[in-house]
Amino acid sequence: MMKIAFPIMGTSYIAFQKIMEKLGHEAIVPPKPSKRTLSLGVTYSPEFACLPFKILLGSYLEAIERGADTIVSYGGVGPCRAGYYGVMHEKIIRDLGYDVKFIIFEPPHREFKKCMAAGKELVNAKENSWGKIFEALTTGWVHLRALDEIERLSHEIRPYEINKGDTTKAFKQCLELMKQADTKKQIAEAKRESVKILKNVEVDPTRNPLKIGLIGEIYVVIEPFANFDIQVTLGEMGVLTRRNIYITDWTKDNTFFKGEEHIKRAARPYLNQMIGGHGIISVGQTVLYAKEGYDGVVQLAPFSCIPEIVAKGILPKVSKDLDIPVMTVFLDEQTGKAGLQTRLEAFIDLLKAKRDSLREETA
Repeated sequence: MMKIAFPIMGTSYIAFQKIMEKLGHEAIVPPKPSKRTLSLGVTYSPEFACLPFKILLGSYLEAIERGADTIVSYGGVGPCRAGYYGVMHEKIIRDLGYDVKFIIFEPPHREFKKCMAAGKELVNAKENSWGKIFEALTTGWVHLRALDEIERLSHEIRPYEINKGDTTKAFKQCLELMKQADTKKQIAEAKRESVKILKNVEVDPTRNPLKIGLIGEIYVVIEPFANFDIQVTLGEMGVLTRRNIYITDWTKDNTFFKGEEHIKRAARPYLNQMIGGHGIISVGQTVLYAKEGYDGVVQLAPFSCIPEIVAKGILPKVSKDLDIPVMTVFLDEQTGKAGLQTRLEAFIDLLKAKRDSLREETA
């Protein structure tokens, strides 16, 4: 039996823990990312490694402290350095003297054999029947989808809440229910109860909140520690935020299926080639947000992330052509919450002034 750890990214760890346990492994869930996690990662990472690299390295080291002997990671293709994360993390951890095994999943549409080899090792096919493996994986997928849907709903409700913080408290209750769910039936019941809990939050439906779309690199968009919980922060400031990246959507679009084509088509007038990471998606999604009537866009990017730097260079043209303000936030270990809060407040003031001006013109 392997003692397996995996990356912490949003709420997905809840489902991944269940999958590992159903496959007969001991799941070693790392602590939620913290200042200590980041400090560990910064200490042992190359200086110009990006923020996700550093947080993940720190997270793996904390998992090893808890007894993990195997780490599940992912690879990648294209110009983005994320494809080297697993290999580099393994080398650094081995250089630190830890005898830890890495199982690295490569994108199946590019490296099918390598991905299947990693999958075969993880599912422990010699000891688990294919029926058991299928049940573990499909139940895990249902769990992930439910977690994503509940989180989406929380972000839809938060800007309307009357008592600041009520939605966040309700969402925490929902996560506890989801942690207890084990079977598909239990997951469905937990999801129904979670929706009920969130919809019981007292709201003011007469509000007309600003709408901001979030774009950027997947890890810093999804993981609250990396982005200072920006969606909760904006929601509690009365702003409706939506993002195009959730674990299940990204997995569906980037594994066996060729997804996100509509976003790439939207980007073509400005960027028509692959630049790695989520660069082209950031451009295309900004175009779509503008066409859907959003008030503004916030781009979240790790400092030194080349795909997002390229996208940032293109976004001013998109912003001008489609009349949608864009704010870029580069994140690293030096970024402070107070500074980000100030920038968000200024951006919101700008968006409100723009919306008020448009109303006066059409009055």
